[in-house]
Amino acid sequence: MIHDGKRGFMNKDRLDWIMSGLNQYALTSAEDKFVKAAVVHFDQHLVLTAQQEERIETLYKEKSKRMPNKRSADPFSLGEAPPKRVRPRRPPTKLM
Repeated sequence: MIHDGKRGFMNKDRLDWIMSGLNQYALTSAEDKFVKAAVVHFDQHLVLTAQQEERIETLYKEKSKRMPNKRSADPFSLGEAPPKRVRPRRPPTKLM
């Protein structure tokens, strides 16, 4: 679909997909309010404004760059890589 700036190109499937992705991440209260308002607006008008589409896409892209740390008590903290295992060195052998 072509986005002309006047009419939205976000359909229900795309919005549902983005919402399922955003549910994996902790949102601030402002982000949460915006997302809920955008969903209500879409349900009423079957289209989002260009600004809403741009903001929700940007929010999704920002959040998806962060990998949830599933091993941590806080799954949304960025985790550190575990230390690599190092093989012990063998002592050199003497040649006679």
